[in-house]
Amino acid sequence: MHVDALILAAGPSTRLGTPKQLIPWGSSTLLQHVIGSIAATRVDATWVVLGASLDEILKEVDFHDAGIVENPEWEEGIASSLRVGLDAIARESEADAVLVVLADQPNVDPDVIESILERYESTGASAVVPKYRYQRGNPVLIDRSLWTRIMSLEGDQGARTLLQAHPEWVEEVWFPSVMPKDIDTERDLDELRQARGNADK
Repeated sequence: MHVDALILAAGPSTRLGTPKQLIPWGSSTLLQHVIGSIAATRVDATWVVLGASLDEILKEVDFHDAGIVENPEWEEGIASSLRVGLDAIARESEADAVLVVLADQPNVDPDVIESILERYESTGASAVVPKYRYQRGNPVLIDRSLWTRIMSLEGDQGARTLLQAHPEWVEEVWFPSVMPKDIDTERDLDELRQARGNADK
């Protein structure tokens, strides 16, 4: 099966006060790290949705072979990024499904992604969701059959509410680890850098 990754990176980083996509992470930026990590898995192609700080991010980040999708309505929230991203992939790719990835979660385990892909391949489920201990998290795989429904969402909501309302669509993959932390504040950033022994503070 053909699965593309869709990295959502259009947000304004309001709580952090600076574009989180461009904060130093290892030898590059946070967004470039996430792109490289996802591209190293066995997804067939990687797409990145950009919005806030577009020009600055395009100048500073090496996207390698990732497709870039501009979201002019990024201020609406995550639903707008899902709409433009899925629309672009529907038009330009033969993907059977997308793996929706958050650009501010740098520590997603590649084994989690592999397990999600394996579950999709074995079941053909409409959606595959990781469950970390007792909490659903990201990344989430969404079959093409649901894209139209996902693209009907509005505001700052992702697919979570829709998938909760339709458990018959969902395959859960359970993991004993805690859910990957995302970066919203300086404290989040410091905690994650300390956890990985990153000296670039």
